[in-house]
Amino acid sequence: MSAPEIDRMMQLLARLPGLGPRSARRAALHLMKRRDALLRPLAEALGEAAEKVATCSVCGNLDAQDPCAICRDPKREATSLCVVEDVGDLWALERTGAFAGKYHVLGGTLSAMDGVTPEDLGLDRLADRVRRDGITEVIIALNATVEGQTTAHFIADQLTGSGARITRLAHGVPVGGDLDYLDDGTLTAALRARRDV
Repeated sequence: MSAPEIDRMMQLLARLPGLGPRSARRAALHLMKRRDALLRPLAEALGEAAEKVATCSVCGNLDAQDPCAICRDPKREATSLCVVEDVGDLWALERTGAFAGKYHVLGGTLSAMDGVTPEDLGLDRLADRVRRDGITEVIIALNATVEGQTTAHFIADQLTGSGARITRLAHGVPVGGDLDYLDDGTLTAALRARRDV
């Protein structure tokens, strides 16, 4: 019913997270209707990003320079390292402004079912970096999934004897959360991580 170019655009848009075939069709139609205001600038921005943005060779962040702006920043705390699963997690932590150290992006988590091994995640590079850079604290900021917890334990075991303090993000009741709506696992984690008032 539509031109092959539009079909291809819809198929590619449908591959994006959060967009299914119907959402991709709506997005494609919206882009076509607003060609000058949206479609052309978007195509230009995508081309520029594909050409200029690369993965930081130090931490795994995305930036137009290598090393990235965070790794180059002399004001960052050089002995504190936050380990995250993906670049999106790094960006989420940066939005808070609560962490002033450096990062290490794994690019995934260990998963026997998906065949993701420690070598795939470069966990030996992480251990080398901790020892080489004199890291005094490693904050493991992985998702509270089975794979995330497995990866966190593996990293903690691998860094035993490095001299670095190994910590993880707290799990439990979110700010503004209503206890009645939380699952049992979250409530259990919150009770175990309780602290003095």
